[in-house]
Amino acid sequence: MKKAVKDFLAEYSPEVRKLATILRDLVLEVAPDAEEQVDLSSKMIAYGYGPKYEDMIGAIAPFKSYVNLNLYKGTELADPAGLLEGTGKLHRHVKIKSPSDLENPLLRKLAEAAVAACKARRARAGRG
Repeated sequence: MKKAVKDFLAEYSPEVRKLATILRDLVLEVAPDAEEQVDLSSKMIAYGYGPKYEDMIGAIAPFKSYVNLNLYKGTELADPAGLLEGTGKLHRHVKIKSPSDLENPLLRKLAEAAVAACKARRARAGRG
């Protein structure tokens, strides 16, 4: 694990660190070529393929007792199982409260869809 990520997660409880670490492993499995960046001001670990906001896949945001997987333009993703939460115009998130939440195969499908959507946006913009 990168030192910046480890240092960032150190301020959270062992339970939240475990959830964030497992979720991070999932994100890096579905997007092994994504850039990982700790955003201290936003208290999240962001993933994407470039410096522009449109290049963003999403982020891991730890909280006191759970972790969110935030997905950029999550409103555009198919979510037949209803895992996505939120009311914003663009973003949605999946709340991870326990390790069993991370075992849901539909979570991986959402992450894969977010990666594919990001790559498609980049291709349309001539950056992919």
